[in-house]
Amino acid sequence: MRVVVLFVSLTLAAAAAGASPKTDKVIENVRLPTGFKMEVYSDQVPGARSMALGQKGTLFVGTRVRGGKVYAISGTPGDATKPTVRVIADNLNTPNGVAFHDGALYVAEINRLLRFDDIEASLDNVPQPKVVRDDLPKDGHHGWRYIAFGPDDKLYFPIGAPCNVCNEPKYAMITRMNADGSGQEVFARGVRNTVGFTWHPVTKQLWFTDNGRDWLGEDAPPCELNVATRAGLDFGFPYCHGKDIKDPEFGQLGDCSKITPPAQLLGAHVAPLGVKFYTGNRFPEGYRGDAFIAEHGSWNRKEKNGYRITHVKIDGTRGVKYEPFATGFYRGDDVFGRPVDLLMLQDGSMLVSDDQSDAIYRISYAVP
Repeated sequence: MRVVVLFVSLTLAAAAAGASPKTDKVIENVRLPTGFKMEVYSDQVPGARSMALGQKGTLFVGTRVRGGKVYAISGTPGDATKPTVRVIADNLNTPNGVAFHDGALYVAEINRLLRFDDIEASLDNVPQPKVVRDDLPKDGHHGWRYIAFGPDDKLYFPIGAPCNVCNEPKYAMITRMNADGSGQEVFARGVRNTVGFTWHPVTKQLWFTDNGRDWLGEDAPPCELNVATRAGLDFGFPYCHGKDIKDPEFGQLGDCSKITPPAQLLGAHVAPLGVKFYTGNRFPEGYRGDAFIAEHGSWNRKEKNGYRITHVKIDGTRGVKYEPFATGFYRGDDVFGRPVDLLMLQDGSMLVSDDQSDAIYRISYAVP
C-alpha cells in the first residue's frame, strides 16, 4: 500500500451553527441537559472518526471512508478563530485509529501501523511515515482499529472478530506492544469488537466499549462497557454475551459464570464506540469522573437505537447509572449525525466526532 502525502490547507467558512446544511440540522435537533450547548468546531472532515490531540494543540482525526485520509486541525475550539484543516495523509487502508506519543502521530490502517515523527513541526511539509508494523490481520470485517497509549507507555491495539460470531483464537482480543511495535502481547480476550477505550484517571484501569453480536433479536444481546482491572481477563466472546446470554452456536465453549462481566450493560445494537472519562471541572459535579460514550447507532434494528452520547455514573468498577446525555441525532428514519469519538479538552469542554455530518462538535457548559 502506497502512502501519498498531501499538502492541503482548508479554512473553515464558519465555526458555529450555520456552517453547513448537515451540521445545521444536527445543531437544530440535538438536545442536551440544561446549561449545555453544542457548536460546530469543523465541518470539513469527511468521515471524521477517531481523534487524538498533539502536544501543541493540533487535533488529528482518522477516517474510514474511501480515500483513506488523515486530517490535522489547527485552532482553538470555542474561540472566534477559524481553524485550519489539513489533509496530512491520503490513500491509506481505512486509517480509523490515531494516537499521539512523544511528538509522533501513530496511524492504524487495517493491515499496518504507521508513525509520523515530529508531526506538529511539519504539518505543511509532511514526511513519509515510518512503518512500525506491516503484519497485522488484513480482514476487513471489524478490521478498522482504535489505538491509544496507556499509562504504561504501551500502545493498545484491538484485533476484532472477523465475523458476526465465530471461534477464531487469534482474534477478538485487545493486544498491547511497545511504541516501536515490538513485544506484542495479549492483554484481554473475548472482546468481539472494541472501537473505543480509555483509562480511568485515578485507578489507571482500562475501560472499553464492545459491540454485541447481531441476529439474536431486536433487544438482545446488550452492547457493553467493560473494565479490565488487570491483564489476562476473558470477557466471553464468542460463547457468552452480556452477563449470562449463552450463544446458541458457541455456548458450549465456555461458562458465563466464569467470564469478567460488563461494568455496565448498554442498549442492544447501539454500537458504542468512543468512551472517555470527564476529567475537567466545568461540567456540573454530577458528571465529574464519570464516563461518556459515543453511540454510533444501530444498522439492522426496525426501530433505531443509539445515535447519541450517553453518560454512565461510575462507582469503583461498576456503572450505577446509564442515561442519555446528547440526543436528537435522528428523527424517525432521518439520520442527522452519528457520534464516533470523544475527546476532553483542558478548558473543560468535550469534542465529538461525527462521520455522518463530517464534523467535529464542541460541547461546553455555562451556568444557566
